[in-house]
Amino acid sequence: MSNPLGALFAQSPIRPIQEHMAKAQSCVVLLREFLEASFVKDWEKAYSLQQEIRRIENEADDIKANVRISLPKNIFLPVPRTDLLGLLSTQDKLANGAKDVAGLMLGRKMEIPSPLTDNFRIYFEECLSASEQALKAINELDELLETGFRGREVELVEGLVIELDRLEHKTDLSQIKLRSELFKLEESLPAVNVIFLYKIIDKVGELADISQKIGGRLLLLMAR
Repeated sequence: MSNPLGALFAQSPIRPIQEHMAKAQSCVVLLREFLEASFVKDWEKAYSLQQEIRRIENEADDIKANVRISLPKNIFLPVPRTDLLGLLSTQDKLANGAKDVAGLMLGRKMEIPSPLTDNFRIYFEECLSASEQALKAINELDELLETGFRGREVELVEGLVIELDRLEHKTDLSQIKLRSELFKLEESLPAVNVIFLYKIIDKVGELADISQKIGGRLLLLMAR
């Protein structure tokens, strides 16, 4: 016998949205490798990784376009279609953010000053932890749908988002520390380099900010 509920989920945009988030997270993971290559001035490897980030970001764009085009208007979902599209758009900013950081650094062959390298690495790892947490939360979206956004699954996701908020706040503190350390080095660096270094610090921090917003979008879905 056919399973009507299974057929319903087969048409659901939830799995593609989860796949899109996984692609976005892959871009952030690759950005870690890109940064490590830049730390040792291996620009050939950095170029290869930047191209891979672009390729995966393009794949994420294809998924996003397909969801937007094919999202059924006549299928029953316990959440508004516009909320799902809003979630998708927020996830997309994560992939774009990783691509932007790699593109900017590669284009200028930007080097993180050696006195900042260790703390910059810590800072990025904290931002990566935030995006990983966002992925964990999004991977529960199908379970939320199956339970009708009720019960213990909601409590689980709420706990994941609370932890995500904590991780994002941690990156804020690390960003303040890193900017303070860069301020102390300003006089020893070309002014234009300083400007772009602040920009990179901000753009990396935006990865954690976007991850937190993904969690916020998920909470909005559950509140409908």
